Amino acid sequence: MEALKTQFVPTWCAGCGNFGIFTALKKAFSLLALDPEQLALVTGIGCSSKISQYINSYRIETLHGRTLPVATGVKLANHQLTVIAEGGDGDGMGLGMGHFIHTARRNLDITYIIHNNQIYGLTKGQASPTSDLGTVTKFTPAPQGNVEQPINIVQMALQAGATWVARSTAADPQLADIMAQAVKHKGFSVLDILQPCVSFNHVNTYKWYQDRVYRLDTLPEYDPADHDKATSVASQWGDKIPIGVFYRTERRTFEDSLPQLANRTLVEQPLENISVSLLMDEMA
Repeated sequence: MEALKTQFVPTWCAGCGNFGIFTALKKAFSLLALDPEQLALVTGIGCSSKISQYINSYRIETLHGRTLPVATGVKLANHQLTVIAEGGDGDGMGLGMGHFIHTARRNLDITYIIHNNQIYGLTKGQASPTSDLGTVTKFTPAPQGNVEQPINIVQMALQAGATWVARSTAADPQLADIMAQAVKHKGFSVLDILQPCVSFNHVNTYKWYQDRVYRLDTLPEYDPADHDKATSVASQWGDKIPIGVFYRTERRTFEDSLPQLANRTLVEQPLENISVSLLMDEMA
């Protein structure tokens, strides 16, 4: 884990769920024995996206909501890299929703880790796309609170075509192991991590999650290969919240379907004798 350290110190609020995710992520990288020089971490904008500053690898902090298209570009430029995208529920399910849908259906070999605190933390506590109905914030005041139907990330991933879908919590002792599974899967992996925001979300706390979550592997004969069952169980939210691997399957990845990448990566291909003049003439 020493090779993963940077000179920067995390600046999250004391007790933030990002600390648990950060620790688990470094442990997962160690379990997988990943070479930092073969790892690309792409993040958006938000408290969660600061994680790229604290891990010694290739990293890009891109625009708000644009994590996945940038990660797609990295993967297609050098499909030999391990590419991990990270961002918050606001970043990915708000401005980034369209990119999420298309990345899932294309099935790029990218791991997407979503820090889901059901609030906009960096901008001081507005309701996010995953905020529960009735959530009271400065922009969704009492008595009604939030009136918009929240997005269930696991359900959305299953419907869009992700080939590996799971949910965990920032306090889950098995989080590093499930992260390692996500990275090892060849295809689009989606890991929804429920995490408290100790500053602006005083409802969805560590105890709130602890009182509600249960593991899918405790269900009799649960089979992650059964998409219909995964979709049915994913709809549960409230008094009971399932965590674990909902679904996994194998499907040809987007990059494996491209003949341009069959022999070598794009970055290894020669640039000699390439001319765009004909294309430019057509556009003139």
